[in-house]
Amino acid sequence: MKGFCPLASGSKGNSIYVGTENTKILIDAGISTKSLKARLAEINVSLEEIDAVLVTHEHGDHIQGLSSLAFKMGIPIFANSETAKGIAEYLHDCPKFKIFSTGETFEFGDLEIHPFSIQHDTLDPVAFTIRTGDLKLGFCADLGFVTTLVKTQLKDCDYLYVEANHQPSMVHASPRPMVYKQRVLSRVGHLSNEACGQLLCDVAHSNLKHVHLAHLSSECNSPEMALSVIRGILEKNGIQLEMCVAPQHMVSKAILF
Repeated sequence: MKGFCPLASGSKGNSIYVGTENTKILIDAGISTKSLKARLAEINVSLEEIDAVLVTHEHGDHIQGLSSLAFKMGIPIFANSETAKGIAEYLHDCPKFKIFSTGETFEFGDLEIHPFSIQHDTLDPVAFTIRTGDLKLGFCADLGFVTTLVKTQLKDCDYLYVEANHQPSMVHASPRPMVYKQRVLSRVGHLSNEACGQLLCDVAHSNLKHVHLAHLSSECNSPEMALSVIRGILEKNGIQLEMCVAPQHMVSKAILF
């Protein structure tokens, strides 16, 4: 498949497929190998075709499926040095890493990949923009605060995958422990619907073709809530965007190019 497709999005596991005619990668591998195989098959891609995995950060919901990919299949793992240390500690072994530097663009196959820093409670978390041909794709989730750097990097994207994790009122009303609520709402936690909407207002442009809303909380958000709040913010600013929610337990809308 030439395009991209979120395979899983949420606290129970995250993975995104990105592919061209020559290069096929995953961004994160936070679901089981069995699930990866099944969901890739739905978009007519074999797991054996995957050339590499890019890792955003070392939380388990982004790397729990890495072990089989790295050690049994020998798929190279791209990460920055701090995240690589965190992965090795999590897996109790050291995969075959290809180390990138946060903030420095690198090429892999016919993809031009730019990792940039985001605010999250891990060692050195990143988001990615990826250029292929004349298209720019932006993948940015698991952040508690939208920095100027984030807005700058996500400008001029043709497609976006951005976090809309929670509705703050639902976090406050949830039965979760206070430490959980404080973490999620903090500047190194997760992005709210409102913050996502404002980010989209800041980066929207006439060639932004589609937005996937990502990493929705199962307890403190809903697809209907996220879409309603974010569309309301966009409409107040005279902006209309094609959007969908990337679900946890099934493949999302596939983007073909």
